[in-house]
Amino acid sequence: MTEYALGIDLGTTNSCVAIVENGKPMIIANKSGYLTTPSIVAIAESGKRLIGQLAKRQAITNATNTVYSTKRLIGRSIGDPEVQECMNTLPFEIVEGPHEDVRVKMKDKLYSLPEISAMILSELHQVAEDYIGEPINQAIITVPAYFNDAQRQATIDAGKIAGLDVMRIINEPTAAAIAYGTQTKKRQTIAVFDLGGGTFDISILAIDDGVFNVLSTTGDTFLGGEDFDNRIIEHLVLLFAREHNIDLREDPMAMQRLKIAAEKAKCDLSQLPSVEINLPFIQTSSDGTALHLNAILTRDEFENLVIDLVKRTLKICQVALMDANVTQNDIDEVVLVGGMTRMPLVQMAVSEFFHTNPAKNINPDEVVAIGAAIQADELLHQGMQHILLDVTPLDLGIAVHGGNFFVITPKNTTIPCSNSTVFTTSFDNQTSLKIVVLQGEHTVANDNQVLAEFTFSGIRPAPAGEVDVEITFDVDADGIVNVTARDLETQKEHVVSISRSSNLTQEEIDRMFKENADYLASEKLGEEARNVAAHLKNDVQALRTLVQTHSLPDSISSYVLTLIKKATSAMESPDDPQMLKVLSNDIENAIHLIEESA
Repeated sequence: MTEYALGIDLGTTNSCVAIVENGKPMIIANKSGYLTTPSIVAIAESGKRLIGQLAKRQAITNATNTVYSTKRLIGRSIGDPEVQECMNTLPFEIVEGPHEDVRVKMKDKLYSLPEISAMILSELHQVAEDYIGEPINQAIITVPAYFNDAQRQATIDAGKIAGLDVMRIINEPTAAAIAYGTQTKKRQTIAVFDLGGGTFDISILAIDDGVFNVLSTTGDTFLGGEDFDNRIIEHLVLLFAREHNIDLREDPMAMQRLKIAAEKAKCDLSQLPSVEINLPFIQTSSDGTALHLNAILTRDEFENLVIDLVKRTLKICQVALMDANVTQNDIDEVVLVGGMTRMPLVQMAVSEFFHTNPAKNINPDEVVAIGAAIQADELLHQGMQHILLDVTPLDLGIAVHGGNFFVITPKNTTIPCSNSTVFTTSFDNQTSLKIVVLQGEHTVANDNQVLAEFTFSGIRPAPAGEVDVEITFDVDADGIVNVTARDLETQKEHVVSISRSSNLTQEEIDRMFKENADYLASEKLGEEARNVAAHLKNDVQALRTLVQTHSLPDSISSYVLTLIKKATSAMESPDDPQMLKVLSNDIENAIHLIEESA
């Protein structure tokens, strides 16, 4: 039996799943036949969970119970400026969780963001299993290259809640480079420009005979297509306010209609010079008059609204080139990833910046999942044709006296790696040293993410500066950090292994996994019952026809009518597929009995 592992691109706007079948990677279409699934989750009035297209279709009428763009918030704290910005613009309710994490409220229930992502992952998981026809549990999930430790762990937690064995988390640009690299044998230095729905990444890689060496990576986890949509929304809100003196931002349903219209206009303007935006009955005036929104948006106007966002991506690209110690002229190929790279302005800006036209043989919506599937298949079968030499996306270091951040392992250091620095005691007779391990890019310690804290005790009392303590950071290929503090005089040491931290406890993850599994099992049972009920309905109709066209003995007639009554009653609320199967079997036997006695 062939074993499979999934490659999953868990995107801000859309997600997709891929496998390698018969040696070739392929995207698996969802239940609606599309290759990508909207990263949208909703709870219907009935309490049923809606994912993807089903959720998107009812987003206007159920705005407060439909959540999207949660990838931009996952792994963040409620006090982050980006979270506060979203709380003022998104129609659904964002609240603080028990660990200062971000949660969303739907139908009076709070959901963690890993839970929301797990619902999307569960849908993709089920789509893949339906296609293969057997269980698949192992997967690689991709994340933005610039995700920090907490955001990566929150993604792993989502995979666990969805019942997946997450083999590895890999960076989206790296996955895209793998997919691109399988199509070329040339030695190249490439730039992967990844502008998706919610995040932007740029990675510079050297590819040589199956070795993918990441030279640098940087980005912005709050820059993407959502921001382009919001510029159109702000433009339309301002136009409507000028004409009618009404602020549409106070109406969640109106804002949801604006979001859908803005996203469509953005996509259409990649092909058309202008679009007409018509939203009838979007608001009512104080005297009860129905108000409509009608506007023409040209491509030039749209480009003027977002030109600063495009320029922001190019500034980040310049940083990536400097970190990689290369220039634009050293880049052999540019690979575009993410739906926003279809925008003509983005393509033109990238071409001008890198002095070359981007690769045309890559589908920006599918390339990340394809690359993840290739890597997952190689890990599963231990046939590693590609070697990934990835880097640390952010600086790693410790807090030092004065509240500063001292970097021990700089960002873009190839992993695995080992870096050491010697520190001395800062005051007389100091016998212990508190070590706070940080990740980030700020010079002030408190502005960075805390990965761990521990105390190295038993230091020999001595005047300040006399005792030397060596701090070593060892980072393995999976990004696990081991921190060692060693007294160079006594060789006494303290080792702390820092696995990725999360805002969820193991108890919460276990509970969420069980709730998700129970819901999926219940849905599967209900779906099976509905399918059996549909078959039973046809059998009942066939039996009714036979009763009407045949003269039956009273005993058989009474039995058949009772059977029809039982089946009709059972079909009104089909929740027991086994009982329905028994009734279906009884009806089929009754049909055979009548036909044989005729």
